[in-house]
Amino acid sequence: MKKLEQYKNNIKLFICDFDGIFTDGKLTVYSDGKTSKVVDYKDIMAIANLLKKDIKFAIISGEKSAAIDILKDKFPTIQTFQNERNKIKVLKSLLEEHNLSPENILYMGDDINDIECLKYVSFPVTVRNAHSQVKNIPNIFITSNEGGCGAVREVADYIL
Repeated sequence: MKKLEQYKNNIKLFICDFDGIFTDGKLTVYSDGKTSKVVDYKDIMAIANLLKKDIKFAIISGEKSAAIDILKDKFPTIQTFQNERNKIKVLKSLLEEHNLSPENILYMGDDINDIECLKYVSFPVTVRNAHSQVKNIPNIFITSNEGGCGAVREVADYIL
């Protein structure tokens, strides 16, 4: 935890996966084929709080989601990347675009497709119900909340 404590004041960019972080990782499929996901308003408030403190925010998701589009409409300055299979490539391009280093990045992810990004940054974060391989990453901060239950807000409050 000491390593994370020394970096929390250096964070300039907060990057999140979406499913399993903003959501509980479940997809509700209705009989008409439509789907839905639930997002906790505490996590939406976390984005607003981070932006007020001049911390940039980005979402990198392996899937396409209308919920991400809604967040982008609500917060036009956040950067969103959907259907991204190569998350580390996006993360590195964000570092270059914003002239940042791994010490300035918080990455929050919950599954094996996030591991490369989590190992690359100085402030890796996951949720309590993450995949075991993610929770075993050295120096990872594990939230007390599960994904979809205010975990983003918990982390935002910690660094702010």
